[in-house]
Amino acid sequence: MDSVSQFVFGACIGTAVLGRRIGVRKAAITGGLLATLPDLDVFWPNDDPVDRFVSHRGATHSLITHTLVTPILAEGVRRLFTALRDDRLRAYLVVFLCLTTHALLDAFTIYGTQLFWPIWPEPLGIGSIFIIDPLYTMPLLFVTLWALFRNQWSPRFARSLVWAFVLSNAYLGWTVTAQYIVEDRSRQVLATGGHDFDKLIATPTPFNSLFWRTIALDGNKYHNLYVPVFAGDDKITVDVYQRWPDSLACWLSEAKREDGVTKTLSKFSKDFFLVDIVDGEVIFSDLRMGLVHAFVFTFTVAEVLENEFRPVPPRHVSGIRQYPGDMEWLWAGIKGQKTMRPAEIAKFKDSPVGQAAMTDNSKAGKC
Repeated sequence: MDSVSQFVFGACIGTAVLGRRIGVRKAAITGGLLATLPDLDVFWPNDDPVDRFVSHRGATHSLITHTLVTPILAEGVRRLFTALRDDRLRAYLVVFLCLTTHALLDAFTIYGTQLFWPIWPEPLGIGSIFIIDPLYTMPLLFVTLWALFRNQWSPRFARSLVWAFVLSNAYLGWTVTAQYIVEDRSRQVLATGGHDFDKLIATPTPFNSLFWRTIALDGNKYHNLYVPVFAGDDKITVDVYQRWPDSLACWLSEAKREDGVTKTLSKFSKDFFLVDIVDGEVIFSDLRMGLVHAFVFTFTVAEVLENEFRPVPPRHVSGIRQYPGDMEWLWAGIKGQKTMRPAEIAKFKDSPVGQAAMTDNSKAGKC
């Protein structure tokens, strides 16, 4: 989740555990700061952009690490606040809860979290909530702001704190339910349309949980569905896109077997990826994060020289994140209306990615 959500969730935990002992304001600040600690891994040195991409939410987000560092941090908290000198249990509890709930909350996003690193370093991600969702954050933010402008605990504040937890966590539960509904409907729509697929995931479109995007893989193609939760199947749009041009098939098959960035990215994305040739460069995109033609995590992994593919140091490719008309399209989808996203009205073959996929690179693609 975003840093604001993590801070306010931690702040609410801090006030719940420490508010009566050290004051509401200090407890909120302490909890918020503790909850941001796992994200300090963004400052760790990395070998390249791909290493940074796959290592985020690793060791610092592990429940095992949190268990090990809790005594160290908790003893520091005890020494910081006189009221906690004789209350070791409360100090340990606030540290452990702020750290672990950060990781568990991150695990609800599609990016995934290495909850059991180093024993099991595979990232776990439900993917039921977008990284920024105001409906989840607002109740917690309201109580946090209230806490920052007061110091004394009160029954009224306690009731508000309880309601903030209830509303935010109930909303989180709703997103899991909505995801199940969307995936089930997507399977039915694909089956009715005679579309085959190997695996399928559904993730919410930005900032909401009422309008979803489903990706269904079928070999070197993928089905892209937009699904309004509270609208009929006639409001669902289905498009089919090519995942890689035929000229890349042999190279990709080999690159996924050999150790390297392509294998790493393929494994991390759980095969939900797109590979293009653009201006003589091989571009790898994670399909799970972003929208068509606007994927967040895109990397250059190779280049085509003299009809041969040659690996290059990976480079993050910054593209357009929001196209004209995207917000209007998003709002229409949230309201259950069927509209085509302007950036996708031009079919895949007419897009830069599609043109690259249809380019004759047959010589470079020979096995």
